[in-house]
Amino acid sequence: MALKGSEEHLASEILKYDAIVIGSGQGGNPLAHQLASRGEKVALIEPGPLGGTCVNTGCTPTKTMVASAQIAHYVRNAERWGVRTGASSAAVSMDMPKVLRRKSDVVERSRTGWEKTFQNELDIYRESARFTGNKTLAAGQHVLQGSRIFINTGAKPAIPALDGLDSVPYLTNVSLMELTEVPEHLLVLGGGYVGLEFGQMFRRFGSEVTVVHSGKQILPNEDEDAAAELQKCLEAEGVKFILNARASRAGKSGQQIQLTVGGQVVTGSHLLVATGRAPQTENLDLDKTGVEINKKGHIAVNDRLETSAPDIWAIGDVNGGPAFTHISYNDYQIVYGNLYEGKSLSTATRIIPYGVFTDPTLGRVGMTEKEARAQGRKLKIGKVPMTRVARARERGETDGFMKLLVDAETDFVLGAAILAAEGAELVQILSTLMLAERPYTLLKGAIYIHPTLAEGFFALMDSVKPA
Repeated sequence: MALKGSEEHLASEILKYDAIVIGSGQGGNPLAHQLASRGEKVALIEPGPLGGTCVNTGCTPTKTMVASAQIAHYVRNAERWGVRTGASSAAVSMDMPKVLRRKSDVVERSRTGWEKTFQNELDIYRESARFTGNKTLAAGQHVLQGSRIFINTGAKPAIPALDGLDSVPYLTNVSLMELTEVPEHLLVLGGGYVGLEFGQMFRRFGSEVTVVHSGKQILPNEDEDAAAELQKCLEAEGVKFILNARASRAGKSGQQIQLTVGGQVVTGSHLLVATGRAPQTENLDLDKTGVEINKKGHIAVNDRLETSAPDIWAIGDVNGGPAFTHISYNDYQIVYGNLYEGKSLSTATRIIPYGVFTDPTLGRVGMTEKEARAQGRKLKIGKVPMTRVARARERGETDGFMKLLVDAETDFVLGAAILAAEGAELVQILSTLMLAERPYTLLKGAIYIHPTLAEGFFALMDSVKPA
């Protein structure tokens, strides 16, 4: 791994590479590694720490902190399981500096892993990239030219045009994870994945939490039953919701932050803005390349992740696909498979599982019921509460349900939603069945380990009926 400083080379000297990867995300990193392993001369341009959003400000740190919040929740509610802790639930408190140190340690190990991987196999430029021509880039004082270029610059928090927001010290998912004290009252603007995960996390840390969401339901892309059930679970822990009400102004009153929402003013000590993500394309000077972007700023790609410019690809969040780490990695698999393994892979046919890492976790794959009905599909639907699952009862974690959508003509699985203690793990089983293109009835004859949560599929399969 050669680190390039801005003092090296004259700007007029063009450094030529077989491949240039812009961005060290979960698609860019394995792609750069595989290309270098083939003997290609590879440059990786990354001004920030290696690993992209997932490792540094996304999955890795948030799920590490979610684990700390879950332990606090268990301790605070230990009597439910017959455990005496010697302290009242009100006495449970967080050592936030220690929580942050643990989070940072986990993040650092992931970063170090990539640094070791890249050692002696490619050149890393710790600068921002901008195009100066179709296949030519400036990275600091360096001028790079690549036969192939792969853009993996990711996304960042989208900040809404809310009157007065720039006058208050609002937080994003990045800055919220650096707080060394638990907020007294956290206002969360946005009822999507990020807002709900952080909202529950900080409620379990000890904050009052109020979620303000403009839609009529949280998780607007999910079915109403899943959103309503998860909201009920979060409300049972004390999270408050203001739905179907758009914030019109932010301001301060002393040390408190105020949000004007409809006809009321909501006051809290801290404000998290979790209203979506925006692609990081604005400083790339893509107009020099012929690479087209859409109205939201995402790089436009076809189903092979090719841009409108020859030999330039866009992978990960920057192309506007589903904003999940595993999708960025699958983008790498598609590009590499098509270029070097003689495959014909496409984003159009991939099956996308994902999870919302609240507790219970919402595991999802395929269509929602409302999507299937909008397509005029003839459906069979199965649905069982987690109270039907022996392992859930034994664990004392019976919130949620399992739901299965089946094509009534083929018996193939169209989609599933599992809101359960291990919902994201469970839904992977159904995702595999979809990949295999086998009917749901295959699982009716399966042998499930007893007692496991997966054993609940017996009841789920038996509940499938025409809908």
